[in-house]
Amino acid sequence: MRVSSLYVGLSALLLFQCTSPKKATEPVLLTIGPEKVPVSEFSYVYEKNNSSSDSAFSSASVQEYLDLYTNFKLKVAEAKSRGLDTTQAFKTELGGYKEQLAQPFLTEKSVTDQLVREAYERLKKEVNATHILVTVDMEADPKDTLAAFQKIMGYRQQAVNGTSFESLAQQFSEDPSARENNGNLGYFTALQMVYPFENAAYNTPMGQISQPVRTRFGYHLIKVNEVRPAQGEIRVAHIMVRAQQGLPKADSLVAKRKIDEIYSRVLRKEDWNKLTSQFSEDAASADNGGELPWFGTGRMIPSFEEAAFALAQPGAITPPVQTAYGWHIIKLLERKELPTYEEMETSLRNRIAKDSRSELNKAAFLRRIKTENKFQETPAIKAAALKLADSTLLAGKWKFVVPAEPKNLPTATLFTINGRPYTVGTFATYVEENQRPRQNASPAHAMNLLYDRFVENSLFNYEREHLEEKHKDYRMLVNEYHDGILLFQLMEEKVWAKAVEDTVGLKAFFAANQSKYMWGERAQATILSAASPAVLDQAQKLLASGKFPATRLKQPDLTFMAGSTTLSKAATAQLDQLAAALQVDTSLTLEVTGYADAREAANKKNAGLAARRAAAVVEYLQQKGAPAASLQTVPATGRATGARRVALRLFTSDVQALAEQINQNSPLALQVTSRKSQRGENKLLDTVDWKPGTHTLTQDGRAIWIRIEAVEPPAPKKLNEIRGTVISDYQTYLEQEWIKELRQKYPISVNQQEVQKLIQK
Repeated sequence: MRVSSLYVGLSALLLFQCTSPKKATEPVLLTIGPEKVPVSEFSYVYEKNNSSSDSAFSSASVQEYLDLYTNFKLKVAEAKSRGLDTTQAFKTELGGYKEQLAQPFLTEKSVTDQLVREAYERLKKEVNATHILVTVDMEADPKDTLAAFQKIMGYRQQAVNGTSFESLAQQFSEDPSARENNGNLGYFTALQMVYPFENAAYNTPMGQISQPVRTRFGYHLIKVNEVRPAQGEIRVAHIMVRAQQGLPKADSLVAKRKIDEIYSRVLRKEDWNKLTSQFSEDAASADNGGELPWFGTGRMIPSFEEAAFALAQPGAITPPVQTAYGWHIIKLLERKELPTYEEMETSLRNRIAKDSRSELNKAAFLRRIKTENKFQETPAIKAAALKLADSTLLAGKWKFVVPAEPKNLPTATLFTINGRPYTVGTFATYVEENQRPRQNASPAHAMNLLYDRFVENSLFNYEREHLEEKHKDYRMLVNEYHDGILLFQLMEEKVWAKAVEDTVGLKAFFAANQSKYMWGERAQATILSAASPAVLDQAQKLLASGKFPATRLKQPDLTFMAGSTTLSKAATAQLDQLAAALQVDTSLTLEVTGYADAREAANKKNAGLAARRAAAVVEYLQQKGAPAASLQTVPATGRATGARRVALRLFTSDVQALAEQINQNSPLALQVTSRKSQRGENKLLDTVDWKPGTHTLTQDGRAIWIRIEAVEPPAPKKLNEIRGTVISDYQTYLEQEWIKELRQKYPISVNQQEVQKLIQK
C-alpha cells in the first residue's frame, strides 16, 4: 500500500521548487543549507495557490505555507544531495512529463477559441445523415486520390440525376455497415464524427447532397436527411439489477425475473426510494433514490439513453431496459436545455484537443512559428534532396547514397530555423529511420511526404527546445515536476515502502497507539427481511438446519459402466473443478450417494457396488485436495432401478444460499444478512435492543426477523483488521520524524523582513 499523502497534497498546493533565472540582486526569502530561495520563487507558488483565498497574504496563511514549503525544500535538498537527479531513470521520467507539459504551449490559442465556440453552437443541433464512402488513404499517391475522387463524383452525379441516394449507398459505399443501414448514420451532433465530415454535414442544407468530403477514411458524399434541435440534458433515476453479458443463462433468467418483479411493484405505486434502497444493485446510487448525474446525447449506453430520452414528462417510467451491464427501470426526474457556453467551455477544450479538428490548430501553429522563427528554405537544395528518391523507398529499404554532384550535398542546407541549418544529411537520416513500405505510391510522392514531416518535426522540436525561454509558466511547471519526481522517489524509500516493509516497526507503532484503534459495541446478528410472514416462517425453518443447497454450484450425477467403479474422463474433469471449489470455499460440504441399478443389485458379485462407487468419488476428491471434513457419504435409499451413478449434492453454510433457495420463484421474497455490526451501521439492527435474542417486526411492508447471537463490548481492534489505516498513520509518523532529522541536518534561515513585505502586500 502506498499512501502518498504528502506528495499528493504538496502537488495540489504546487509546493515545488521553481528555478527560473533570477537577477543577482534579487532578495532571498529562505535559505536551506547551501540553497537560497528568492522571494519571487516563493511568491509565485504562494500566489498561484492562494490568490482566491479570503485569507491570502495574511500572516497566518503565509507562515503556514512557508512551513509546508520549507519541509518540501528540505526533502528536495536531501534528494539532490543523494544524486537522485542524475540517474537515467529520473531523466527519462522527467522527459516524458516535459513532453506532456509542452502540449498546451504548442497550439494556436485563437484557433482553439474559434473551434470551441463553433463546437458549442453545433451542439445546439443534431443531424440525421446518410453517406457514401470511397476509401482512399490520406497519404495515397495523387493518381489514386484522383481516381477515388472521380468515382465519388460519379456517384454524386447519379444521385443528382435522380438515383436513390440510399440505393447507391447500399450498392457502392465501402462503409461495411451500409449493407445493413443503407448508409444511414442516425442522429449525431458535434464532436461525434471526424471534423471534416461534421463540417460538411452541418454546412449542407437539409435534403441536399454535399460535395465530396475528404477524411482519413477516404471520400464521402453526405445527404442531410433531417436537422433537429438538440435534446439537451436529462436527469434520471434508475433501479438496476446486474446481469452482465456472458453470465450463465440461469443467472440471466434470475436477473430478468427480479427486475420484472420490481417493475410490477413500481406499477403498483410502491415507494420508489424504498424499492431503490432495497433492491437496486447500483451501489453508487441505491441510497440516493437511484439518481444519476445529468447527461446528454452520446454520454450513456445507447439503449439506456434512447429509453431515457423517450420519457416525455418528469415522473414517467420505462419498462425494464437491457444494457451490457444488466436491467434498468428508468425514471425521468428533470430535463434541461444545453448547458451554457461557460459551463461547457473547459470540457469542450479538452475534447477538441483530442479531436480531428486539432489538425486545423496544428496548421495555424506551424504557420505562426515559421514566421516567428524565420523559417527559410533553399529551393535548389530541396529539389536535389527530393530527387534522391527511388523504388527502394517504397519497400522501406532506402539508403542515402551520396551523388557525384553536388559533392557537398550531405552538408548542404535544406532550410534554416532562426539561422540554425538543417542539412540534407540530417534529412536523409530521418528518411532512413522513418520510411515504411508503401503500395500504390510513387517514390517522389513518398519522399515529399517525408520531407513535409521532417519540416514539421524540426519546427516543433525547435519550439519545444525554447519553450522555457518564451513561457514563464512552462518553465515553472517543468521545475515543479522536476522536484516532484525527486520527492516521490525519496518518499518511497523513507516513508511509503518503509511503512509497509517494516513489520516490526509497524507492530510497535500499533501497540503504542492501541487506544486510537478501538471497536465500538458490536452485535453479531442474522437478519431476515421477507415479503410476507409466510415467507419469513419458511426461511426461519430452513435457517435452523444450518446448511442450504448450493444451487449455483449444482452438480450433475456421475454415470458408470455396468458393474464398474472406474471414473470416466468426463467425471474426473468435473471432480477436478469440484475439488478446487471445496478447497477455496470452506462453507461448502458435499453429500456423495452411490447407486446401482436393479440388474446389478440382483447379482451377488456386485454387493456393495453403490457404496464402492461413492467411496471412489470421495477418494479421488481427497487426492485432489478437497478437505475430508467437507465430504460426506450418504447411503442410498430404496431401489434405484436403471441408475448406475453417483449423486453429488452440494450444501453451504452461507446464509445467502438460503435467499437464493427461497427466491427461485419470487426474486424479492427474501433478503438475508449475517454479520457483525457496530451501532449506526445497520438501520434495522439499531431499532431493537442490543441483547442476545430474537425480534420480529414489520417495516416498509416487509416481515423482519432479527436474531442477535452475541453483543461484544468495545474492544481493541486487531492489526490485521485495520492494517491499511495503521500503515497510513505510521507513514505520517515516519514522515514527521524524518522532517525532524532533516531540520537538524540542514540549517534554515528565514528573511522575516521579506516575509512581512509579502504579508503587507
